[in-house]
Amino acid sequence: MWKLASHWLCWFLIFTYVVKDVKTEFKTKRNALLIVADDGGFEIGAYRNKICQTPNLDDLAKNSLIFNKAFTSVSSCSPSRSAILTGTPSHQNGMYGLHQGVNHFDSFNNVESLPKILKKNNIRTGIIGKKHVGPAEAYPFDYAQTEENNSILQVGRNITHIKLLTREFLNSTLDKPFFLYVAFHDPHRCGHTNPEYGQFCEKFGNGEEGMGVIQDWQPIDYQWDEVQVPYYVPNTEAARRDISAQYTTISRLDQGVGLVLKELENAGHLNDTLIIYSSDNGIPFPNGRTNLYDSGIAEPMFIFSPLHKKRRNQVTNSLSSLLDLVPTLLDWYEINKTVIITKQILTGKSLLPLLVKEPADTSKEAVFASHNLHEITMYYPMRMIRTQRYKLIHNINYGSSFPIDQDFYLSPTFQDILNKTKANQPTGWFKTLKNYYERPEWELYDLKHDPSEVINLAGKPNMEDTLQELKSRLIDWQGKTEDPWICAPHAVLEDKGYYKNNSLCMDLDNLW
Repeated sequence: MWKLASHWLCWFLIFTYVVKDVKTEFKTKRNALLIVADDGGFEIGAYRNKICQTPNLDDLAKNSLIFNKAFTSVSSCSPSRSAILTGTPSHQNGMYGLHQGVNHFDSFNNVESLPKILKKNNIRTGIIGKKHVGPAEAYPFDYAQTEENNSILQVGRNITHIKLLTREFLNSTLDKPFFLYVAFHDPHRCGHTNPEYGQFCEKFGNGEEGMGVIQDWQPIDYQWDEVQVPYYVPNTEAARRDISAQYTTISRLDQGVGLVLKELENAGHLNDTLIIYSSDNGIPFPNGRTNLYDSGIAEPMFIFSPLHKKRRNQVTNSLSSLLDLVPTLLDWYEINKTVIITKQILTGKSLLPLLVKEPADTSKEAVFASHNLHEITMYYPMRMIRTQRYKLIHNINYGSSFPIDQDFYLSPTFQDILNKTKANQPTGWFKTLKNYYERPEWELYDLKHDPSEVINLAGKPNMEDTLQELKSRLIDWQGKTEDPWICAPHAVLEDKGYYKNNSLCMDLDNLW
C-alpha cells in the first residue's frame, strides 16, 4: 500500500460491507474511511503547502483522486457535521447552530442519519472523537467514545488514545460490516477554553511541565516568519504566529491519521477500504469560518478507493459538496436511498463516478450552502449558490452587522485587526472591519476574474440575467429542501392550513 507517516485535524468514517459478485459467486469486502478535519484548511503538501509537514495525508492523496473544488454546505461545526451525517442542509435537518452548551440546537428526532440507515442494513457503526451533534436518538452509534462520555481533548487530540480506541472498535467488529467515524478535534482553536495549552492546544501533551505527554506524538514547532499566509489573512506577525501554532496541531493530526491507518492495516482492512478526507468548515481566521466566501467553505478532499485505480494521484475540478457524502456512501454500500429515505430529499450526488472519469461538461454544475447561526447570538442567515464561474450569496439578515464568534474574537489575529482599526493604523488585511461587518442583501461574484470575491456585481445592468438565473436556481433548491427562510426577509411563508398544498410568499412591503 502506501507509506504511513504524520499530520492534522480530521474525522474518520470507516465503512465495510459485503457484496456478492453474481458472476463469480465470491464475496468482496468493501470498507470505507472518511477523514474530516475540524476547522481544517489546505495546509497540506497535497495542496502545495511547502511548510506544514503532512506526510500521511500527502501519501494518502497520492493514492487518491484529489478534489480542487470541494465545499462544505455550511461553515459552522455542528450544522456541517449534521449535513455530513444526513446529506441534508441544516435548515432541513434542524441543526440550526452549535449543538452543545447554552445553544442547545438539535436535529429533528426523526431525521434519517447515516448511523440509523446503516443499522437498518446490519452494519455496525462507531464514532471516536468529536460528535457535536444531537439528539442521541437521531445519531444512534453502536460504539461511541466522544465528548459526551470523555474529555474532548483526550478523544479528539490525544492521538495515542485515539489509536487505542480505533483498535478496540476494529477488534470488536469481527467479520460484521462496520462504519467508524473518527473525528479529530485538531486543529480547532482552544485558546478561549483552555488558554494554558495555547491558541490551538499546541502545547497539550507536548511534554512541557503541566502539559502531559502524548506518547505517539512528536511535536513539530514552526517558525512564524516562514508560514504560508492565505490571501484572506493579514500578513502580520500576529497572524503568522497564530498560523504557526495551528501548523503544530495540524502535524499532530497528521500523525494521528497515520496511527489510524496503521490500525486499519493491522486489522486487515487497509487494502479493501474506501477512504475520504475532508473538513467540516473553513479555518478560524478572518473571512474563513462562518462565511460563505470560498475562504470559509472551500474544503480539502480526496478519495481513495480499492476498486478504482485509474484516477489515483489525479485532480478533479468537478464541483462537490459535503452534501454529496451520504449519497456517495449509500452508493458504496449499495443501499437504495429512495427506499431508505422517505421523509427527506437528498440534493447531493454520489462522487464514485468521478473515480472513473471526469464529466464531459461541468458548466451546469452548482453547489449550495445554507447558514443560520453559529453561536446563539450569531443570527445571520445566508443562502448561497456557487457554479464554476459565479457565486451568489443572499444575506437574509443584511440589516444587522455580521457577527463574530467567541474563540475567533479573542484570537491574536482578530485582536490585532481590531486594535489597529481603533488606532487608525494599517491592518495588513484586504478588507476593513466596516465592509466586513456591513454587507448588502445580495453579493454576486465572477470567480474567474475575481477569485478573492471583493467586487460585488449585483445591481450591474450587464449582470442582471446572470443574477436572475442564479436566484431562480437558489430558490428552487430552497424549495426542494423545505427551507423555512425561503421567503425572508421581504415576505412571510404561508404553508399551513389553507396554504398547505399551495404555499405562498406573502409580501411585507418592507422594500423601502
